[in-house]
Amino acid sequence: MAVFALVATPLAASARQNSMSDMSMGAPKARFTEVRSYVGNPDLPLTLSMVVAGGGPSAFSTPKLVGVLAGDKAAAEVAKLTKQYGTDDVKSFLVVFDFVVDDALKQVTEKKIALPSTPVPSPADGKALSAALYKAGISADGTFDVEYMLDKLVSHGIHVQVMNDIDAKYGRKADSNYHIILNQAMVDLKAVYGL
Repeated sequence: MAVFALVATPLAASARQNSMSDMSMGAPKARFTEVRSYVGNPDLPLTLSMVVAGGGPSAFSTPKLVGVLAGDKAAAEVAKLTKQYGTDDVKSFLVVFDFVVDDALKQVTEKKIALPSTPVPSPADGKALSAALYKAGISADGTFDVEYMLDKLVSHGIHVQVMNDIDAKYGRKADSNYHIILNQAMVDLKAVYGL
């Protein structure tokens, strides 16, 4: 958990520069959808909760995160996604999601961004974490968008860099696939919990 003990840093200055409303018409559009990007401050306690729920920064595992988020319905959700998108795309999603977390944490460390010491909500509460992640993805137009959620978790700038890194390592198709399947998984969790 050493990454969480980083020295206080330029995040505050960066946050001040990005403090314009996420509803601003000047915000860039998301890469894979038409929604305007979230350009406000990231929700770092929520980010920490998601990472810890997945096993922590040194042992993050997407299947572990899915297990926490979906609880006893995790196997059914994976089966549904596999039937909907195919085995290869789901495997790619799992690999890319692990890479996304590792890459984002690497950037956080390089930028000396201090993460909070307390995750919110509890990383053990799958329903509360699913609800918080879903709420983080509600864009200015009132609809859920996975890119908006990812911007809110790590900042728009880090999200864009992670997407560029996915493209370089796995290709643009894998990047798009990751976003599509994660969006569907979040919509499915909304239905499971009646959010």
